[in-house]
Amino acid sequence: MTPITPTSHLSAATQTPLPEPDAGQTVEILAPPEAAGLRADRFLTDALAAGIGGLSRSRVKALIESGQATRDGVRVHDPAEPVRPGARYALRLPPPEDAVPQPQDIPLTILFEDRHLIVLDKPAGLVVHPAPGNRDGTLVNAVLAHAAEDLTGIGGEKRPGIVHRLDKDTSGVMVVAKSERAHAALSLAFANRDLDREYLALVWGLPNPLEGEIIGDIGRHPMDRKRMAVVTRNGKHAQTRYRTERAFGTSCALLRCRLATGRTHQIRVHLAHIGHPLVGDPVYLRRIPAAARNLSGPVREALTAFPRQALHAATLGFNHPVTGAALSFTAPLPPDMALLLSYLDGDVTGR
Repeated sequence: MTPITPTSHLSAATQTPLPEPDAGQTVEILAPPEAAGLRADRFLTDALAAGIGGLSRSRVKALIESGQATRDGVRVHDPAEPVRPGARYALRLPPPEDAVPQPQDIPLTILFEDRHLIVLDKPAGLVVHPAPGNRDGTLVNAVLAHAAEDLTGIGGEKRPGIVHRLDKDTSGVMVVAKSERAHAALSLAFANRDLDREYLALVWGLPNPLEGEIIGDIGRHPMDRKRMAVVTRNGKHAQTRYRTERAFGTSCALLRCRLATGRTHQIRVHLAHIGHPLVGDPVYLRRIPAAARNLSGPVREALTAFPRQALHAATLGFNHPVTGAALSFTAPLPPDMALLLSYLDGDVTGR
C-alpha cells in the first residue's frame, strides 16, 4: 500500500513524487484540515497528482463510483461527498486494460453490410465494448475478427466503429461504422436523434393509458450510485413514448417504445418509475409485482425467473451516412422473449 500524507491538499503537489504503484495497488491518503468540505474526487485527484503522477478527475470519479475508494475502511460511492479532515482515504487502482482489443471469432448475425457500415442483430448477453469485468468476448472483438482491416483507427482503439450501444442483456439491431465518414455521420445522427429507433419491452401490469409519454429527468440514484433514477435535481431531460402492442390480461403487456432522448437505462428507468418495470430486470425490478398473482403457477415462475430485462431493440432506421439512402432494419424477438409471450398467450386463452 502506497501512503500519501499531504500537509495540505494544495501543497501536496510540491512533495517528492512517489513511484507509480503496481497494477492493482491501493494508495492511502490522510486528509489534512485544509481539505475540509472539498469534494472527495477533487481531493483525491489533487493528492494523487502529487504522489504518483496525474490521474484525471473523471478517472478518479469513475473509480469512486465503482466502489474502489474507502474512508476509514468504509466504502465511498459518492464522488461529491465532502472530505472529512483526519480521515484516511484509500483508493484502489485496478490493473491497466489492454489498449487495443483483439479479434475473436464470435458469431454475428449480420442484417446488412457494405464498405461503410455493418448492421447486426446483437444477442442478449453480449457486451458491446471491452470494460472492467469484460475485457474480451465483446461485440468489438467479434467485429474486429469480421472486418479488422476496415475498422483500423475508426472511432478510437478501444471502441472501433462503435457509434451507439445496447446494454449487455438487451438484444436487437445495432449499426457499426466501417469508415471515418460513416462514423462521423452516424455519431452525429445519434447525437441529434435524427433516426428511428423502436424497442419492444415486456412489462409487468397494464399501463393506463395504453399509449402515452413519460417525461422525467434521469440521473444517478441518490442512494445507489450503480442505478439510474428519475430525479428532480442534477438529472438530464429524458422522454419516452410508448404504445401497448399486446395486453395479457392485467398481468403483463408488450410495449413498443420510442426514444426522444437517449439516457442511460432510459426505458428501464421510465417504465419502472410509472410502476411497470420490465420482466426480468435485475436492477429496477425490486420485488415480485402484484400483477404476477394473476398468472398460473408455471407461467408466473417462468416470468419471475427470467434472467435478464425483457427488452429488445426491434427497429433501427437511418439515412445511409454516405449515399443518403433511407435504410430500415428489423430484428425479430429473440427466442427467450418469444417463449415468454407464448406462455402468456396460453395462460390467458386457457382461462
